[in-house]
Amino acid sequence: MTEAKAPAGGGMSLNATALAGSGGLRQQLVGTAIAVVLGLLVGAVLILLSSAFSEEGFDLMLPITAYAALLEGSLGSIRGIGNTLNATTPLILTGLSVAFAFRAGLFNIGAQGQFFVGAFVAAVVGAWIGLPFPALLLLSLFMGFLGGAAWGFIPGALKAWRGAHEVVVTIMLNSIAALGLNLLASTWFKDPGASFPRTPDVHPEAVLPILVEGTKMHAGIIVALVAAVVVWFVLFKSTLGFEIRTTGANANAARYAGIRPSLIIVLTMSIAGGLAGIAGAVEILGITKNYPAEYNTTYGFDGIAVALLGRVHPFGVVGAALLFGILRSGAGAMQRATDIPIDIIFIVQGAIILFVAAEPFLRKSFRSRRRTAPSGAAPAGAAA
Repeated sequence: MTEAKAPAGGGMSLNATALAGSGGLRQQLVGTAIAVVLGLLVGAVLILLSSAFSEEGFDLMLPITAYAALLEGSLGSIRGIGNTLNATTPLILTGLSVAFAFRAGLFNIGAQGQFFVGAFVAAVVGAWIGLPFPALLLLSLFMGFLGGAAWGFIPGALKAWRGAHEVVVTIMLNSIAALGLNLLASTWFKDPGASFPRTPDVHPEAVLPILVEGTKMHAGIIVALVAAVVVWFVLFKSTLGFEIRTTGANANAARYAGIRPSLIIVLTMSIAGGLAGIAGAVEILGITKNYPAEYNTTYGFDGIAVALLGRVHPFGVVGAALLFGILRSGAGAMQRATDIPIDIIFIVQGAIILFVAAEPFLRKSFRSRRRTAPSGAAPAGAAA
């Protein structure tokens, strides 16, 4: 099997350096905070415009009321906090999946399909194998990781050894995973006693334990936080992480330094797929307890937005996922209190990402204006 040359560092339109943002940590935090505020302002404007067409009429206080209800629903009670952390958990893991691949100069659009494969494998293992707790839980999580890793290996191998673009391959694999697993859940792995097509419920020994009694807060958040620390250590404190980041910066330079970019690409996409697979496993073992046919979720795609907002840094991903978890968990309370559709939350998320993506362009524009302003001014002491 011949080895295709990996593209040089400039081969992709996006790379980890650009996504992480230029400047120091403080400048990045300030830029992200400004993007979040601007996104919330966009949401506030839309809420105001919607009030103009309501029976109550234009209400200047409606955005404040709406956001207060959102925070109350997501962080105002133990139950709300539990729901927020449950929503945050898969976002952390899929965000880590996308961010990990970005560090090697790879755009993992396939976290959605890898999520599905990991979820399905965990559901089957948790339902069909009999082991005591926590052995069955750990086995189900590990097999979910392997399922996602196997699905991530395919685009990594095709890119490394045949030059296929990972974006195209992963998009295709997303559809194959979703439709293929729906078929399996409806036929060979279907629970005959279920009222709708799905796999059998996992054994109680495979279910993630509840952390706080009286809530639905499961231990998946611990899995996600541990994964974030492990990814940080691998990327920034290990030889493998150095090789991944070097390959992402410039594959040709990495090759001259003795690194095998093709091997790094395959390994990176496999690990990224495994992280998304764990996200699917956690969602099954903590929430649904089975894999339903026509499983409908967007956590894999949402991980792209989380990685972008988190500047492709593991700890930044945790913060971005928590923000999105708060928005999603409190959206229902906001709708009940103000009759504002929960779709406004997705608009706010999109606006935040748009402002993050536009930050380098805006910063460059401001610098250009500063440079050109003195040259356009009249010299001091010039005659009128």
